[in-house]
Amino acid sequence: MIGAIAVALLIPISQHFFGLRLSYTVRVVALGGSILGAISGVLGCFAILRRESLVGDALSHAALPGVAVAFLLAGRELSLLLIGAGVASWLGLRMVAAIMGTTRIKQDAALGIVLASWFAAGIALLAYIQSIPDASQAGLDHFIFGQAAAIIERDLRLVSGVGALVLLTVALMWKEFKLVTFDAEFAGVNGLRTGLINTVLSTLIVITIVLGLQLAGVIFMEGIMIAPGIAARQWTRKLDQMVILAAVFGAFAGGVGAVISAMDSDIPTGPMIIVVAFGLVLLSITR
Repeated sequence: MIGAIAVALLIPISQHFFGLRLSYTVRVVALGGSILGAISGVLGCFAILRRESLVGDALSHAALPGVAVAFLLAGRELSLLLIGAGVASWLGLRMVAAIMGTTRIKQDAALGIVLASWFAAGIALLAYIQSIPDASQAGLDHFIFGQAAAIIERDLRLVSGVGALVLLTVALMWKEFKLVTFDAEFAGVNGLRTGLINTVLSTLIVITIVLGLQLAGVIFMEGIMIAPGIAARQWTRKLDQMVILAAVFGAFAGGVGAVISAMDSDIPTGPMIIVVAFGLVLLSITR
């Protein structure tokens, strides 16, 4: 319902904003990229400030075997593929926590282990799927690099609706997220359930990564989350201003990159969004 309302409002606005020269399909792609970029920028700020920039990278790579397993079990239904990706990412997150909790391995090494092993498993499963008759054209390779042309209005409704819920959760838990990000020990002393808050924040990151898989791909989703926050950090030291700027930068990079990719199917969406986002980072650093 939220997604349908958002799409009904945003598509006419996009027609005015982007102009009549862009087709309806390209406007849908532009909106999808902008919404994804804005959400990613907001959550990326917390990852940067918590020094957990690699978490998103590990989770996005961990999603690939989930996509492959979901395809083998249920076929090409996008919602089921995304559920599979979300389950795999969440299991990857739990594996990182288990490794850190039961061994002397630190977070960066644990993330590296999960990233490499789960992504390797995903590639192996995709290779197997390609060998299955009638499965080679499933389009699962789009989940590696992203492909804006595959986005349709139904997908946009999904991104808009779930994205709105993610942002609403951030707004409602702003105080808790801010306190845990800057001083988790103080938050715990004051009675906040820091473990639960961290779990909610991690879950929002997983959801955002899953939403962006089809558009941006597992390899580049992390960059889309981190680059807008890095750029925004160069302009302000206040969290609220940083989050707003990151959302704007992310929306710009996502929209422009997705449009360029949609207008030339040979250009993968994920890399194009990263190129635009990196330009914003360079501009912010050298200003």
